Amino acid sequence: MNLLFWSWGILLVGGLAALFPGLPRQFARWLGCCSAVAGCIFGLGATIDSLGHGPATYMYPWTVPGGAVSLSIDGLAAFFLVPIFLIGLLGAIYGFGYLADSSSRTPGKIWFFYNLLILSMTLVVTAANGMLFLVAWEVMSLSSFFLVIDDHKQSEVRRAGLLYLLATHLGGACLFAFFLGAGTLCGSLEFSVFSRLATLPPIAASTLFCLMLLGFGSKAGLFPLHVWLPEAHPAAPSHVSALMSGAMVKVGIYGMLRMLSFFSVTPAWWGWLMIVAGLGGALFGIGMAATQSDLKRSLGYSTVENIGIIFFALGFWLIARAEGHTLAASLALTGGLLHIWNHALFKSLLFFGAGSILHGSGSRNLNRMGGLLGRMPVTGLTLVAGAMAVGALPPMNGLVGEWFIYRALIESGGEAQGMAGFYPLVLMGLLALVGGMVILVFTRLIGIALLGQPHHHSATTAHESGWPMLAPMMVLTGLCLVAGVLPTLLMGPVAAAGAILGHPLLLPRKEWISAMWLGLGGGGIILMIGMVVIVTKIFSRKGSVGSASTWGCGFQVPTFRMSYSAEGYVELAQKGLFCSCLRPQISGGRAISLFPGPAELFHRSTDLVLTRLYHPVFARSADLCSRLRRVQAGIVHLYLFYIFLATILLLGWVAHFQG
Repeated sequence: MNLLFWSWGILLVGGLAALFPGLPRQFARWLGCCSAVAGCIFGLGATIDSLGHGPATYMYPWTVPGGAVSLSIDGLAAFFLVPIFLIGLLGAIYGFGYLADSSSRTPGKIWFFYNLLILSMTLVVTAANGMLFLVAWEVMSLSSFFLVIDDHKQSEVRRAGLLYLLATHLGGACLFAFFLGAGTLCGSLEFSVFSRLATLPPIAASTLFCLMLLGFGSKAGLFPLHVWLPEAHPAAPSHVSALMSGAMVKVGIYGMLRMLSFFSVTPAWWGWLMIVAGLGGALFGIGMAATQSDLKRSLGYSTVENIGIIFFALGFWLIARAEGHTLAASLALTGGLLHIWNHALFKSLLFFGAGSILHGSGSRNLNRMGGLLGRMPVTGLTLVAGAMAVGALPPMNGLVGEWFIYRALIESGGEAQGMAGFYPLVLMGLLALVGGMVILVFTRLIGIALLGQPHHHSATTAHESGWPMLAPMMVLTGLCLVAGVLPTLLMGPVAAAGAILGHPLLLPRKEWISAMWLGLGGGGIILMIGMVVIVTKIFSRKGSVGSASTWGCGFQVPTFRMSYSAEGYVELAQKGLFCSCLRPQISGGRAISLFPGPAELFHRSTDLVLTRLYHPVFARSADLCSRLRRVQAGIVHLYLFYIFLATILLLGWVAHFQG
């Protein structure tokens, strides 16, 4: 705990010092970055010490009713502290280079809220009291909000910030209701007495489950509560996007798991609800990611897809546990926990890569890129590694977690009898469909952005980023590779987290060994294919093989406009796989005469959940609130009447219950 307190102190003092008015910009950058790095190093030390020596607790009285500074680092908390501190550390180094040339942003303000976000996330994870949890949750929400709207002069940034603020406070309201109900039923807001939730009647327990699914799911980006996430990521600085996607959304998953750990027995329909929301989010998220030309927005929808996979795995864990399928439950929980860490690594890497491309080429639009691999080789290669990881291709780490999820489905299908064994196979097919779409989305990213010829003059002048940005990307690439080929290194942290969730020994070692050989074998096959391609190219140069320009469909001088656009790359999939709600709106582009003049093609992809569900609700709520403004007439006598009426009602309520 002492190391953790040192971490928080360094983060807070360093952030406040960087915010000091009149401080030179360069000094504020150094101060903010160094305090974030030092604070995260101390935090990682505290987390590793907890994993090695067991849980640590701390208690200090608090005068707030129902509150206490009650802290605990157990296996589950440590499991989530690792990605927070790790991504926070690498993001601080990356942000030092990313913000170096930014004259429009105030470095002190960014570093203050960055440090505060890391501090509040770790406080949420270590809080062992409901009141402290909610306070830390609000600080986390507000600090991330101010980071999202950092470039608030742009209207789209302000819009994204407002949407995020609405979503996070609607989710916060559900969490307030959950803790109010749980604290009332248990007699205290201390997590140590929340084990009484296991004895609640089914209706009360299910009501609390729905509240926490809404509250934590909105922060995690669970479908259909995801609408803030694809808007906030493009608006925030790239190292903030990496921290939010790699760590902050996982805090919502942590809250869900922490509360589920207090329910020793859960009905199967809880798991089915999580599976429906998770699978729906995975399909919707990857479908929307395929239609976006904005690189960071596409990565944001990919986060929705990966969060859906995690909730899918956790939901299947609840179902298998309720049905007594112990091995299938262990496999599903292991896959979900591994995917939490794996997603934190490869999605942070991808956002770092997107930020490097934005820094080097000045654009997030895929159609303004092309040929960047030759101009930004380190960024390009690390992006390829990140794309392999998110596509679950060996030997990268994305394969390991999904392998255990597939194993859980196969095991459950084998243990079930009759038609019950058919459902896991259907779920496995849908999960495989998601995997195929992921490959489509990220081959599009690699092919359009990195290969071919530049599609815009900004791509021709692109330059490689500096080492403060490249070094964190290379570290994450190495971690993704190590986690893919040596997943047995993760057995300890996964087992420690599983012990809190009711699975002291998750899996036998042979399951981990099979996952390791899968990564090594698949990586070896890909390496052999690469060597064959290289040898073939070497020998073809020595022979008499001729070369010619690519056929230009009859045009004598082909241009970059003849290459695939980001939208055209997935057109076939849109027509064959997408439902009408996911297909983009296309207008223009049709020839109207034998010798047509210039024509334009418009491609617009909108999130129908946002436009058809939330926007009408927001509009009606705003109209209702504007009507309620009439009660604030500015008349003192009217306000006195309100006070008198409230006093009478309260006295009547007290008299009724005391009588």
